[in-house]
Amino acid sequence: MNDKFILVTGGGARGMGAAYARLLVAEGAKVVITDILHTEGEALAAQLGGSTVYVPQDVTQPEEWAKAIASAERRFGALHGLVNSAGIAHIAPIEQFPLDQWNKTLAVNLTDVFLGLQAALPAIRRAGGGSIVNVSSVEGLRGSAGLHAYVASKFGVRGITKSAALEAAASGVRVNSIHPGFIATPMTESLESSLFPVPLGRAAEPQEVSQVVLFLFSDESSYRTGSEIVIDGGLTVGVPRKCLAPENIF
Repeated sequence: MNDKFILVTGGGARGMGAAYARLLVAEGAKVVITDILHTEGEALAAQLGGSTVYVPQDVTQPEEWAKAIASAERRFGALHGLVNSAGIAHIAPIEQFPLDQWNKTLAVNLTDVFLGLQAALPAIRRAGGGSIVNVSSVEGLRGSAGLHAYVASKFGVRGITKSAALEAAASGVRVNSIHPGFIATPMTESLESSLFPVPLGRAAEPQEVSQVVLFLFSDESSYRTGSEIVIDGGLTVGVPRKCLAPENIF
């Protein structure tokens, strides 16, 4: 990863975004992290040292994408990669799902990926090629009761990854999606693990997902584009033995 410059957006200051940034820096990359949590973002950048810079960014706004890309090129001289990792979720029965929550979820989870591809592809081409990793989910492979907007958005991330990969391949830019399952982060601490019948019997550690992101930026993945990598401990391999009645879900 030496001499590779990567932008980690949407949640770069905490959770999985921070985990991606930590491993990329540890492996020799220079990283720009973005978030709307300024204190946390600046603290992480300071902790990771001169290889990292924090840039405030609302990933739903095109002009802030332009600023983030410009900051990366100004600081490091080039941009070789992008991690689109923003994600929010709201749960409710479909008949009661608020339209504003639907629109907000698609804006943060899917429109941001579209805007990121638009903004980053020209920069990565200018650098001579590179890699884009779009973070989808196992919910981009299957349904999940109550998570209607989240599921729709993550299926969309999976789809736009493939269409963008077709367009970008000729200019040496690879575009792939990853599909994490149940990950041990502060956001999932309150979730009942029995709701996730993982064959391996545990949640993934953030490092285990980050290793896949690292692989997709490395030269070892040079023939992989338009692909989807599932990191779920076998969660989507088979049908769970028990299904909850709707009244026990919400």
